[in-house]
Amino acid sequence: MRPTNIQGYLAVSAKFMTEEGMARGLAYQPDPTDIFISPYAKCGTSWMQQIVHGLRTGGDMGFDEITQVTPWIEMAHDIGLAIPGDQPHPRAFKSHLSYHRIPKGGRYIVVLRDPVDAMRSLFRFMEGWFFETGSIPIADFAENYLHRKERGDYWAHAASWWEVRNRDDVLLFAYEHMKTDLPGTVAQVAQFIGVHDPDTIDIATRQAGFDFMKTHQDKFDDNITHAARDPVMGLPPGEATTKVNTGKVAGEAHLITPGMRARFDARWSETMNAEFGLASYADLLTALKKT
Repeated sequence: MRPTNIQGYLAVSAKFMTEEGMARGLAYQPDPTDIFISPYAKCGTSWMQQIVHGLRTGGDMGFDEITQVTPWIEMAHDIGLAIPGDQPHPRAFKSHLSYHRIPKGGRYIVVLRDPVDAMRSLFRFMEGWFFETGSIPIADFAENYLHRKERGDYWAHAASWWEVRNRDDVLLFAYEHMKTDLPGTVAQVAQFIGVHDPDTIDIATRQAGFDFMKTHQDKFDDNITHAARDPVMGLPPGEATTKVNTGKVAGEAHLITPGMRARFDARWSETMNAEFGLASYADLLTALKKT
C-alpha cells in the first residue's frame, strides 16, 4: 500500500536516498571536461540529459534508461551504478544539487523553471509512485513544497545557480525558453561542451523533440531507480512512471488556486527578489534572455 497523506509521503521519501550514497557522490573528483546537469527536480533534467548525450554520441539511443549513460551522481551508489562508469566523452552526470553542494571542477548546465509548474509536475510524477493516486490534495503537496526540507528547496537551489550564472563553467537555461527555441538551446549546449559538427547538432535537436522522446518514453521512465529503491521504501512493484508527460508550460492551470499562487509569489519575494531584485519568475526570464 502506498502512503495516502503527506506524513506517509515524507516517510517514504526519507528512505529514497542514503547518506552513504550521497557522500560517495559528493566525494567524486571531476575532470575539467565532466558535465553536470543539475536542474531542480522536474525542471527539465531528463530533457537536458538527452540533449547532452545526443550531442556527445551523434544520437546514440542504445541505452535502456537514460540514467545508465548519464548517472545520477548523488544516487548512483544506491541504484547500483558506478561513478563515473564507462561513458562517452565528455562524461555527463545528472544531479539536483545546488552550486554550493555539487562537486567542483567540472562544467555545469542548469535549467530553471517556474516553481509552480515544477511543483505541479513533481506532484504528478510522485502521484501513483510515492503516494496513492488521488489521495493527497495538490494544495497539501504545494504547502510542503514551499518549504521542502528533505533535499533542499527550489528557491535555495535557484539562488545558488543564479549567483554564479556568469561563470565560464556554468550555463543556465529556462525551461520556457527551451520550449520556444529548442534548436537554439541545443546549439548553445553544443558550443559549451565542444561539439561543432552540424549533422550531430541536427540529430541531437531532433531526438530532443517532444514527439521523439514521447515515442521512446520507456528510456526515461526511472526503471533502474524503481527496481533498486521501491523495495527499500516499502512500495509495491509494478507502477510505471514517465518523465515525458505533456511537455506543456503552465499546464493544468485549473489546479492552481489564486491563494496557492500568492503563497508561491510570496516565497519568491522572500528569496529571489530580496537577494537579486527579481520581482517575479517573469523577471528572471527577461534577465536570462539578455545574457
